[in-house]
Amino acid sequence: MKAIKIVGYVLVAYVLVVVLFESLIGYFQPQNQGTIVIVTKDSNGAAKQRVVARLDSGGALYIAANHWPRGWYSQVLANPDIKVVGAGGETDYRAVPVTGAEFDRVDAEHPLGPVIRFLTGYPPRRLVRLDPVAPAVPATPSAPAPSEPSPDGATPPAAPASDASTG
Repeated sequence: MKAIKIVGYVLVAYVLVVVLFESLIGYFQPQNQGTIVIVTKDSNGAAKQRVVARLDSGGALYIAANHWPRGWYSQVLANPDIKVVGAGGETDYRAVPVTGAEFDRVDAEHPLGPVIRFLTGYPPRRLVRLDPVAPAVPATPSAPAPSEPSPDGATPPAAPASDASTG
């Protein structure tokens, strides 16, 4: 009976360590070269900033959910259009959940160490690839074609004929 109590106390202490560690990470959101700041939108459309693990693999940018608290991951699944905040401002990306062989490759290239796995309570890892979104180009009015009359009704002069003898 005494051994069961000791195991119970050790288990409770471990759970408290994991909760404390995860809470501190969530509160302080430490940043370094291995992290980036993303902006997601919750179900009400409110923007939320979060520091996440940055992984580069095969010329693509990935982010990883390495902890139990992962509200940002649910937000990304619900609304995959996110922003990455950097020194140059915000950049738009489309988040794509990663599974299968791509997941296995990126996970193998960026393994988590045993200490961080222990401190986080061995959560399942989730990866998201960030595909850049081309910025929207505003439509510009096009100039009328030479054969079309200009807005004032005048017909533009014909273009000069090209000289086929030069070349």
